[in-house]
Amino acid sequence: MATTAQLFEEPFDADEYIERLAWRTPGGGSKGGAEAFDPKRLLEEFENHIEELKQLDEKIQRRVEKLEHQCHREAKEFAHKVQDLQRSNQVAFQHFQELDEHISYVATKVCHLGDQLEGVNTPRQRAVEAQRLMTYFNEFLDGDLRSDVFNNPEKIKEAADIIQKLHLIAQELPFDRFADVKAKIASKYHDLERQLIQEFTAAQRRGEIGRMREVAAVLLHFKGYAHCVDVYIKQCQEGAYLRNDVFEDTANLCQRVNKQVGEVFSSPETVMAKLIQNIFENKLQAHVKEKLDETRHSDVEQYLKNLYDLYSRSTALATKLTEFNLGSDKHTFLSKLIKSIFSSYLESYIDIERDYLRTRGAMILQRYYDSKNHQKRLIGTGSIQELKERIRQRTNLPLGPIIDTHGETFLSPELVVNLLQETRHAFERCNRLSDPSDLPKNAFSIFLLLVDHLCVEHIDYALEIGLSAIPSSDAKNANLYFLDVVQQANSIFHLFDKQFNDQLMPLISSSPKLAECLQKKKEVIEQMEVKLDTGIDRTINCMVGQMKHILATEQKKTDFRPEDENNVMIQYTTACSKVCAYVSRQVEHVRKSMDGKNVDTVLTELGVRFHRLIHEHLQQYSYSSMGGMLAICDVAEYRRCAKDFRVPLVLQLFDTLHALCNLLVVAPDNLKQVCSGEQLTNLDRNLLHAFVQLRVDYRSSRLGRHFS
Repeated sequence: MATTAQLFEEPFDADEYIERLAWRTPGGGSKGGAEAFDPKRLLEEFENHIEELKQLDEKIQRRVEKLEHQCHREAKEFAHKVQDLQRSNQVAFQHFQELDEHISYVATKVCHLGDQLEGVNTPRQRAVEAQRLMTYFNEFLDGDLRSDVFNNPEKIKEAADIIQKLHLIAQELPFDRFADVKAKIASKYHDLERQLIQEFTAAQRRGEIGRMREVAAVLLHFKGYAHCVDVYIKQCQEGAYLRNDVFEDTANLCQRVNKQVGEVFSSPETVMAKLIQNIFENKLQAHVKEKLDETRHSDVEQYLKNLYDLYSRSTALATKLTEFNLGSDKHTFLSKLIKSIFSSYLESYIDIERDYLRTRGAMILQRYYDSKNHQKRLIGTGSIQELKERIRQRTNLPLGPIIDTHGETFLSPELVVNLLQETRHAFERCNRLSDPSDLPKNAFSIFLLLVDHLCVEHIDYALEIGLSAIPSSDAKNANLYFLDVVQQANSIFHLFDKQFNDQLMPLISSSPKLAECLQKKKEVIEQMEVKLDTGIDRTINCMVGQMKHILATEQKKTDFRPEDENNVMIQYTTACSKVCAYVSRQVEHVRKSMDGKNVDTVLTELGVRFHRLIHEHLQQYSYSSMGGMLAICDVAEYRRCAKDFRVPLVLQLFDTLHALCNLLVVAPDNLKQVCSGEQLTNLDRNLLHAFVQLRVDYRSSRLGRHFS
C-alpha cells in the first residue's frame, strides 16, 4: 500500500500511473529489458493492485463519513453558541439603552443646574466687575491713582483693559458734573494708548512677533488702533526702497510682510490692503509722476515709452499682489489704485499717440526724400486730377511732363520698416493703455495714420512718380524701371498686410470698427491696383514699341528677297536675334517683379502683343522662296523665345504663325493641302490669302488658280 500511495502523488496522471506500476512489476517492463516480459504476471499484479485500490477506497470512504459526521456535530454546537451569544447581545443592548436614558436624564439635570448657576454667577461677576470699576473710578474722582495696576509698567495690558472700559463709561456721564474726572480718564486713556503704540513700535524694531501680537490685540479696542497700523506700515517700509526698481522692491516688501501681518493682526487682509494702498498712493504715484512729467513736454517718444512701461509694470505688480489676502474684491481694489495713478495720463494718451505718430511718420518720410535730394511733388487732387486719371486709364496717355527719375523707385524698405515698427509700438501701447470700450476706435485711428504715411504718402506717391516716368511707346532705349516699382510695392504691401492681420485684427475683430478697417484696406488695395495695372500696361506698350524700333532699324527688305538665292548662310535675321534677346530680358524682368498669378497674367498680355507685332511685321514684306525659308527660321526662333513665357496661349499663337509662314514656301500644288491642315483649317480664309499674297510668285496665274 505504501507503494501505491506513492503512485498517487500530485500531479496525478493515469497513464503515467499505469506505466510506473508496470515498470515496478517484475516481468512487466519492455521486452527489450533485462527480464523477459511476462503478461500473466503483469495481469496478476494488476488484479492484485485493483483489489488493493478497492480496499483503499473503502478505507478512505469510511474516513470521509467519519469526518462528515464530526463536521455536522460541530456545526450544530456552533449554531447553539451563536444563538446564546445573540440572546446575550440583546440583553446587553437593553442595558445600554437604559444606561443611555439615564445619562441623558442626568445631563439634562446638569445643564439645567449649569444654567441656574450661570444665571446666578453672571450678575455676580457683573457686580464684581462694576464694583472693581467703581473703585478705579473713585481713584480718578479723588485724583489719586493708588492701585498697582496703574503704577506698574508690567501690568499695562490690565490697565489698558480697565481704562478702556472707564473711558466708555465716562462718555455717558454728564459733562457739567463730571468734567474733571472725564478729563482725567481721557488723559490716562491717551497716555496708555501712546505707551502701547510705543511698545508696539519697539517690539517691531526688535522683531518680537509675540509681543507685537499681544499689544495689537490690546490696542484693537482703542481708537488709536488705526494709528498703530499706520506706524507699522511706515516702519516696515524703512530701508525697503534702496534700489532704483520700485516695483521689484514693492513685490519683495509685500512678500516679506505678508506672513508677519498674519501673525500680528487679527484682520491681516485689512492691514495688507492698507499697506498696498499706502505704497501705491505715495511711492508708486511719486515715481510715476517723476518719470512722466520730466519727458511729457520735452521728449514725447520717451514719454510714451515710459507710460507704457510704467503702466505695464504696475499691472504686473498688481497681478503679483493678488496672491495675498486683500479682501473679497481684491481685483477691483487694485484696479482702482492703478486708475488713480494713471487716469490723468490715460485720458490724453491717444491724442498724444496720434500727434507723435503723425509727426514721426512725416519726419521719416522727409528724411528719406532728403537723402535722395528729392523735392516731393504735389500730387493734384479734386475734379481735374480725377478727370486726368480717368483719361489716363482709358487712353493710356501720359498726361503731364515725363519725369526722368534715373531708375530711382522712391520706395525704401528701410523707411517701411521704420514706419511699421513705429506703428507696431503704437498698437502695443494702444492695446495696453486704452480703455476696453475705446480700444477699437483708437486702434482704427492709428491704422488710418499708417495708411496715410505708408500707402498714400509713400507707395501711392512712388506709383505716381513711376507712372510719370514711363516713356512714350515710341521712345528709344527707354529705361522701363516701373516693374521694379511694382516689385517693391508688392513686397511693401505684403508687410503692411501682415501687420494688419497680426496686430490690428486682434484689437478690432469683435467690434463694428472691423468693417470700417476692411473697407479702408479694400479702397487702398483697389487704388494701388488701378495704378499698377495702368503702369504695367503702359510698360508693356513701351516694350512692344522697343521691339518695333528694333525691327524697323534692323530688318531690311532684302532679308526676305536675297539677291543670291543660292548663297544664303544665316539661320535667322539680325532683327530676329535682337528682338528675341530683348524679349528674353523682359520676360526675366517680369518674373522677378511679379508673384503668383500676376506673372502669368502679365506674360500672357506681353506674349499676345509680341505675337501681334511679329504677325503685322511679317505682312510688310514680300518673300522669295529663300526669303520665305528665312521667315520660317525667324518665326521658329520667335517660337523658341515664346517658350520662355510658359504660357500655352502664347506658344499656340506662334505655332499658328509658323504654320502660316509655311504658305510662303510651299509648292503651288500643295497650297490647298497645307491650308486644310490641322493648324490652319480654322483660320479665316482672308488671313490665309493675305499670307499667300506676300509671295513674289503670287502674280502668276498658276499660283492664283491653285489657291482659289
